[in-house]
Amino acid sequence: MNDNRLVSLIVSTYNRPDALALVLAGCARQTDRRFEVVVADDGSTEDTRAVVEQAAKSLTVSVEHVWQPDDGFRAAAIRNKGIARARGDYLIFLDGDCVPQPDFIARHRRLASAGALVTGSRILLGPELTEAALARRVDVIRSPAAFWLRQRVRGQVNKILPMFVKLPDFQARRVNGFKWRGIKSCNLAAWAADVATVNGFDESFTGWGHEDADFVLRLHNAGVVRKNGFMATEVLHLWHREQPRDSENSNRQRVLARLADGCIEAERGLAQSGAD
Repeated sequence: MNDNRLVSLIVSTYNRPDALALVLAGCARQTDRRFEVVVADDGSTEDTRAVVEQAAKSLTVSVEHVWQPDDGFRAAAIRNKGIARARGDYLIFLDGDCVPQPDFIARHRRLASAGALVTGSRILLGPELTEAALARRVDVIRSPAAFWLRQRVRGQVNKILPMFVKLPDFQARRVNGFKWRGIKSCNLAAWAADVATVNGFDESFTGWGHEDADFVLRLHNAGVVRKNGFMATEVLHLWHREQPRDSENSNRQRVLARLADGCIEAERGLAQSGAD
């Protein structure tokens, strides 16, 4: 997609306003300006609302804030609310602790093609570098190669090559069949029409884990091709402690069952959420 269609960047967040502020600062530096931001807030306090309001004043693109009450981990539900608010033909899902590089939107736009979704990639930052970035002691968006080389030697970043080498769209990006590896809703893009076909994310998934794999699987079952966004779409993932994963296995079993039966539509998704 090299045209000028509007892209909706749906940023999921929960009570991490310092990280969200850094992500929105990254949004402000995008080279591609034909996009909007929808902050999908899973029950954060007023500190997050203040960050969004400040960003709305400073960014030159539209910034919307969609909020739901805090009732546990409900990522699928808040993403559906973000989808319902989005105006773009193409949706990019981003987590509120994943800082986009300046060419993030532009790279996703170049990889977008009819009948395809893109699973993006990420670069993991360590706790010390994350702390420095949040305190604004370092500018992770504009730091030079020498800085990143030092951080790699110190073990504060897991890879640096994708920051400086960006590959175009090519055949090897296509993922044949359904594969779990690389599916992360912290960086994922799909056409709004295809998302509507599968009824969005399934809110019947409870607790952490695999609601993103289920989303990609149902798109796969609907005939949408998956493309890998490696060496093009990398975001800087700020360090955080892992979420409890008590529900991971049961959610995984649900995805495997849907792989077997060819399920396409979410049991409780966009049509049932009342998100409009």
